[in-house]
Amino acid sequence: MPAPLRLGLLGCGDIAARRTLPALARVPGAALAAVAARDPARAAAFAARFGGEPAASYEELLARPDVEAVYLCLPTMLHAPWAERALEAGKHVLVEKPLATNGADARRLFALAARRGLVLLENFMFLHHATQRTVAGLLGSGVLGTVRAVSAAFTIPPRPDGDTRYDPALGGGALLDNGVYPLRAALRLLGTDLTVAGAVLRHDERRGVDLSGSALLAAPDGATAQVRWGMEHHYRSWYEVQGSAGTLSVEHVYTTAPDHSPVVLLRTGTETRELRVPAEDHFEAVLTFFATAVTSPDHPGLPLLDTESRRQADLLDEVRRAAGRKGPLAM
Repeated sequence: MPAPLRLGLLGCGDIAARRTLPALARVPGAALAAVAARDPARAAAFAARFGGEPAASYEELLARPDVEAVYLCLPTMLHAPWAERALEAGKHVLVEKPLATNGADARRLFALAARRGLVLLENFMFLHHATQRTVAGLLGSGVLGTVRAVSAAFTIPPRPDGDTRYDPALGGGALLDNGVYPLRAALRLLGTDLTVAGAVLRHDERRGVDLSGSALLAAPDGATAQVRWGMEHHYRSWYEVQGSAGTLSVEHVYTTAPDHSPVVLLRTGTETRELRVPAEDHFEAVLTFFATAVTSPDHPGLPLLDTESRRQADLLDEVRRAAGRKGPLAM
């Protein structure tokens, strides 16, 4: 049995503590080797809790020969710069979404990963859940007929004052925090040739970030996607696919709890069916995928994920332009 992938944690964020590192402990193909945080004491506390050795700095972690790959869990505006440094250091990279805030950075990072022969994976867990495989199977079967439209939403209630989502210097705002999910779902469901036909961003001038938005996306064949996002709403995590012969929809699709068994609601003609998907931890699923991809450079799932990530970053630029807003600075 091959040795597990030796992973370094770059940034001790909340999502790492609550979900990613507990899941990592259950993945036989990967193990935590080292931990680094801006505060060395926080890194030491994480290492004591989850394993691995604390590193004095991000740079020290990247210099460690026993670290083969990094899981990058930093504020959004730091994703692209530190992903670049990790790739330059010869490390495979699993990075929290979004990888980049603009298309130019995403293209440069994937080109760098290709030159170095490294895996660069943007951490959209929902794409690795069994729900997505079930939906892909239904679409491939033709049960919906020709797909005509997608609707998708990811909205959350307001966050407490001081939340990093309200800090523009850290890459705050609803588009980068939760808007990327319905955008990514649309790319997966309608293909990567989508363009932005129109967009709206509701901006908080006091905080300097967008609080909500929506976009109309168009595919070359005339299919459309209507997507919306925000952090001033009732919670919604959902998408729907409408075809010429049927419609399917899924709730709690982006943040599926590990003990939740999702239901794909399928309507064809006058019949409605509920297709229940077995519960699984999509954090475990993406970590397993990443570890497998590192040991299998020709993994068949990587090209589509890479293409989607690049196109998703381009769509962020297009949404801002369509909404009349300037985007975040490149790294």
